[in-house]
Amino acid sequence: MPVVDPRLAGKPVPKISREAMERGHVARAAKARGADIAFIDQRIPAYKREIINMVGMGVTENSALAPHVKAGAAGFSVTYVRAPQDCGAALHRHATEEVFIPVKGRWQVFWLDGDAERSVDLDEGDVCNVPIGIYRGFRNLAGGTEALLMAIIGGPDAGKVDWHPSVVAEARKTGLSVDDDGNLIVDKPAA
Repeated sequence: MPVVDPRLAGKPVPKISREAMERGHVARAAKARGADIAFIDQRIPAYKREIINMVGMGVTENSALAPHVKAGAAGFSVTYVRAPQDCGAALHRHATEEVFIPVKGRWQVFWLDGDAERSVDLDEGDVCNVPIGIYRGFRNLAGGTEALLMAIIGGPDAGKVDWHPSVVAEARKTGLSVDDDGNLIVDKPAA
């Protein structure tokens, strides 16, 4: 007798047409567009990037950045990050794990070890799982070209981003901040 996961035992096998799969469960990378202002650090020159919410609730501070896969995801989110050379995300942390996988180009993941910055360079297809609560960031190392990084956040509640205090101060100078609920506030337009 085959082993059956008890969570599925006795439940009917769902049916889904190709059309329903395409409409609600597939996002095409070539057509996916994101936002250049999804987080408070994106007006700081070194952290310029496009955030593309592919599936799941994500951790964006801009509530207008809806996932491209319409059907919900249980317990995870996948975001693509497209950035020019030497750009990426500033120091931040999450109450969940975060996994980084370079899709196109070389990337560097950096983090704080006490007051010291540490880093690891990643090639396409490598995987880096950053532990919960560590301040981390990432940057494109792909010599003169735009690169693409996949970020996966785990857990049923992705929560909000906790920015390093230095990032919050620098972002305020650009006119971006967040309210008490972690939602983006645009105090002034981009210069």
